[in-house]
Amino acid sequence: MPSRPSEFDLPGVTPSRQKRSRETTAALLGAGADMLRTHSLAELSIEALCRQVGATVGAFYSRFESKDAYFNALMALAARDGERRVSEMAGDARGDADLATRCRQLVGGIIGWMRAHEGVLHAALQHDDNRPDSWSPFKALARANTERAIPLLLPAMGKGRRAAKSRAIAFGFQVVLGTLVNAILNDPGPLSLHDKELKVRLSDCLLLLLEAEMKEKT
Repeated sequence: MPSRPSEFDLPGVTPSRQKRSRETTAALLGAGADMLRTHSLAELSIEALCRQVGATVGAFYSRFESKDAYFNALMALAARDGERRVSEMAGDARGDADLATRCRQLVGGIIGWMRAHEGVLHAALQHDDNRPDSWSPFKALARANTERAIPLLLPAMGKGRRAAKSRAIAFGFQVVLGTLVNAILNDPGPLSLHDKELKVRLSDCLLLLLEAEMKEKT
């Protein structure tokens, strides 16, 4: 969790310039993100959260306007981390890597982010019907992932038919992200979000979709 003052400049979060106060804020956010891995947002007890980090309920509400504001801060931090990872995509996929390698890099990055923020993402998905804006930052992040992936994958797909290949990449990412969202929300199996095989299977799925597009005639 962040600890620099600017990283807590979030709506509903009381800013603090004192290191110890920021550390308490970071501890509360980190503990909540961990608790949401095994509890729903409704089950998340502020009292239990505070006991876990050795803070008082008063200290919680001196930092966060409400439980909703606290959860909004968790979502904002997850989205920021996602944006950072998206911005690093280009650097991670530089060079003359082949299409299979690039698919593994990109899919692995997305899975890594989702694993890191699994509880927050699960809670956001659970409350999407009641709070239609709650998933908006992550929808924007999904679009950004796709937009960043297109120029990284196109060079490995050969020349020509750029529009068709770009659309195939976008659909491939829709398949990847849809599968991962379903794994977080429903965990239907056979592979869970934390199965090592998931990265291999999803990377291969994306690769097969793109290779099929490459075989299409002009």
